[in-house]
Amino acid sequence: MAASNPSVFLLTVNGHIEGANFPEYDNLYCKYCFVYGHDWAPTTGLEEGITQIASKSSQASHRLIWNFPLATTFKSTNPSGWPQLVVSVYGPDVFGNDVVRGYGATHIPFTPGQHTKTIPMFVPEPTWRLQKFTGWLTGRRPEYTDPKVVAQGEGREVTRVHSQGFVSVSFLIMTKDMKKMDYDTGPSGPANKPSATSG
Repeated sequence: MAASNPSVFLLTVNGHIEGANFPEYDNLYCKYCFVYGHDWAPTTGLEEGITQIASKSSQASHRLIWNFPLATTFKSTNPSGWPQLVVSVYGPDVFGNDVVRGYGATHIPFTPGQHTKTIPMFVPEPTWRLQKFTGWLTGRRPEYTDPKVVAQGEGREVTRVHSQGFVSVSFLIMTKDMKKMDYDTGPSGPANKPSATSG
């Protein structure tokens, strides 16, 4: 009986943090973590990680390539708090200190299959001229104490930010038992027919 009436569904996230495009910077690495709601729990895989340092190639694209693998499975009882991937990119400044070059976040795709996402990146900006001058003098930029704040809405409206760069991520998404729990994540077949749930 338990197999026909599951109490949780599973979301498996595989893929790669492919690379980034930061025209002004080189020798960058990326940290990632997942942010999710209270009803979600990871069952296998890693919740956070850090890539190797990548340098721009001499080819015309000048992209940074990481191809860093993602592999995590979550379980949940409802889709509220659907997981997000938060990425933070760091690299050296003129003094050799590691400074943040960008923050970004994206929801894990809702539908099973292959997906590619381009995440726009941003950095916090100083709010006062004195902070801007001190940051320029010392080489230190404003940064978040916890990057997970990027995936939350609270307090974000008071943060001044500057856009710079993009990170590309490829996902292979699999779900289990979502339809058995009456959650429909998309078309049921190639004909794009709406799927019916039996009650």
